Formats: sequence, structure tokens, C-alpha cells
Amino acid sequence: MSRLGRKAVPFSEKVKVSYSDKNLTVSGSNGEMNFAIPAIIDLEIGEGEIAVKADFGTTAGSSLGGTIRSVINNMVVGVTEGFSKTLVLVGVGYRAQVSGQSLVLSLGFSHNIDYALPKQVKAEVKGPKITLSSCNKQLLGQVAAEIRKYRPPEPYKGKGILFEGEKIVRKAGKTAKK
Repeated sequence: MSRLGRKAVPFSEKVKVSYSDKNLTVSGSNGEMNFAIPAIIDLEIGEGEIAVKADFGTTAGSSLGGTIRSVINNMVVGVTEGFSKTLVLVGVGYRAQVSGQSLVLSLGFSHNIDYALPKQVKAEVKGPKITLSSCNKQLLGQVAAEIRKYRPPEPYKGKGILFEGEKIVRKAGKTAKK
């Protein structure tokens, strides 16, 4: 059984937290985030910490309490430090460039792909690497997954869009008859 849901989420004096009508607003140097708290969960905001109050004796209260605590922690970390993901383009002629709030990808198709980035996500391209950054961890992961879906890595040559540090299990190709 996880006891993480019972721990309070600490935040610094740089972070502003407000809670009213089951809506939590966390704002900091990287942006502002809102979250609607479910009815069976309550929050207690103290001096530099947010405590999640739920009925941890029940299955629903325990699982939802831990999840809400993790979401609030990600909000606090996001508005102070932010999150980033790096995608690597592997393939001859695969390129990317940022133009305004859109990412233009050249991935070997007959046309370029123009991906419109959400307002909270910023992209930076250096060579074959695309670095996405945002204060919203969930949105950042969703955007990275959508970009990766255009050219998922293939197992024979290892070409495609990979997350940085990802290992592709390579398959052997066909062998010629003797």
C-alpha cells in the first residue's frame, strides 16, 4: 500500500496557491495551472504545504487521494522548474524547424507536416533534437506522443522519431538463399 497520498506537497514562497469551490490554482514563474478537485477529496492549505484529505480507508479514496496528490505535486514542480522532453530524429533527410507556435517536420513524406503546438508548450530545435518544454506534464507527454506518432521507430534500420535515451530492439533482416 502506498502512503504517498498522505504526504503533504511542499511549495516555496515563490508559488501562489489559491483554493476555492473545489478549484485549485497554482501560479509561479513558469505559468499558471488550474485543476478541479473531485467531490470526495478535500484540500488543506497550510504554511508552505498542501495536504490532501481523503478517506484512505476505502479503495476509491485511497487511489484517488494518491493520484490527486501526484497531480498537485506535478503542478507545483511545473510552475517552478518546468518539464522537458527531448525527441531525436533518426533518418536521412529528417529535419524539424520551429516557426512561430508551430513545428514543421520533414520526415520523408511527399509533404511537410505542420504541427500546431499548444500555447503552454515551447519547442526548440538543435540539429536532429527537438526539445519540448512546458509547465504541464500531462500536456507535454501528449504532444510528444503525437509528434512521435508521425514516424514511430522501426526495428530494421532504427529510423524514426525516438525519445532521447530510448533503445530500439533491432531485428535481423532477410538473409539471402544459399
